[in-house]
Amino acid sequence: MTQIAILVGTTLGSSEYIADEMQAQLTSLGHQADCYLDPKVDELSSYPLWIIVSSTHGAGDLPDNIQPFYKQVMVNNPDLSRISFALCAIGDSSYDTFCQGPEKLIEAIEFCGAKAIVDKIQIDVQQDPVPEDPALAWLSQWQDQI
Repeated sequence: MTQIAILVGTTLGSSEYIADEMQAQLTSLGHQADCYLDPKVDELSSYPLWIIVSSTHGAGDLPDNIQPFYKQVMVNNPDLSRISFALCAIGDSSYDTFCQGPEKLIEAIEFCGAKAIVDKIQIDVQQDPVPEDPALAWLSQWQDQI
């Protein structure tokens, strides 16, 4: 089956919970899915698919734990043309920067050649107090394609 890296950007833990649930669901289907809270481009090179699960922090920023990865991509411009990705963004629609943090990372990896394999999901914690539910439903819609 497919090797999948789940890159997690989290401040309060919601993204990490979602990533853990996704990992369990993908593993049960026979995929090798590994979560990364401190991802580095070189350690992800063997994964053809990245699932990015990230919240937005502050005024539309990425969470602190994934910012070093973002900076590494921005500075080194690695060739990511072999990488497919999917984005699960978590945010609070009461902020005008709703789900904007992960968009910065997506823009950077697309500039380096990575391609989306599915439309992103933006989970609003105002409407979905258990964000794992819509995230797993989204994953279920396309997991058979990988």
